[in-house]
Amino acid sequence: MLYPSIDKMLSKVGSKYSLVVAASRRARQLREGENSELKTPKSHKQVGIALEEIYGDYVKIKQGVPEEPEVIK
Repeated sequence: MLYPSIDKMLSKVGSKYSLVVAASRRARQLREGENSELKTPKSHKQVGIALEEIYGDYVKIKQGVPEEPEVIK
């Protein structure tokens, strides 16, 4: 079983899409050298660490309003 489970993660975010976007952005920050707030992460990969941070409320997901698509005439 994966930690944290997807069912528990969905209580932190609105949708699976939001979770994927947030985790990928945080994983990129970790890959580029930003330090993690976790003392002893269970995962060795950046995506797993990002999911653990989201689940542990070390990283907050800000819900935004989607941008209006630009109309080309």
